[in-house]
Amino acid sequence: MQQDKHPDYHPVVFRDRAAGYAFLTRSTAQSEQTIEWDDGRSYPVIDVEISSESHPFYTGKARTIDTEGRVARFERRYGTADKGEPS
Repeated sequence: MQQDKHPDYHPVVFRDRAAGYAFLTRSTAQSEQTIEWDDGRSYPVIDVEISSESHPFYTGKARTIDTEGRVARFERRYGTADKGEPS
């Protein structure tokens, strides 16, 4: 990599306040807020609304809204094709 052409890539804590979950990773994101991590060092912290700990897909709480199949819904709207007549 060429020097002075890339953004600063440093450790950052992402915190999901809804789930009470935080994780340390590396990112180019900037923040004025800091948090003391388990290792005793201070890192910038970024609050997020949804993470893998609170997203319904990853937590297994996702609901399927479509209760009837596509074919059944089509047949209900438009009727079934006559099976006795050739086309």
